Amino acid sequence: MTDSLEFRPYQSSDATDFKTLNVEWLETYFEVEPYDELVLSNPKNEIIDQGGSIFMVLLEGKSIGTFAFIKKGEGLYEFSKMAVTPKERGKGFGNLMMQFAIHYAEQHHWRSLILYSSTILENSIYLYSKYGFKEVPIDPGIKYARGNIKMELILSA
Repeated sequence: MTDSLEFRPYQSSDATDFKTLNVEWLETYFEVEPYDELVLSNPKNEIIDQGGSIFMVLLEGKSIGTFAFIKKGEGLYEFSKMAVTPKERGKGFGNLMMQFAIHYAEQHHWRSLILYSSTILENSIYLYSKYGFKEVPIDPGIKYARGNIKMELILSA
């Protein structure tokens, strides 16, 4: 099944899928905050035009997931907006997404990836830890009310 999995850079035609996947995930676990609404409604302006990138995860040509890299500084990117459609959760796609994301970051010689999450998402925290992300002090003024943990992966670039 994973042989029909494709990671494709975001295209303007992906706007609805990108937002729908993320809103569904957010509404399942939290709520859509004003900053989410801004980013999810304007992914080109808020992520891509700022030096970041978005990937769509396709299974047999259909969008089942997404994630983004938000540029925070030179060689520093936030891994964000990771979502998988409910029907496909628990099938290992999160692992494949993390492997792709880390490989992509290493290919681009980034220094580190950071992410913000919530400790109630035990499976997510486990996944990030498994791939080498370590908890670091959280910044004051974080944009998400739900975020109570910051993690960083120092890349060997």
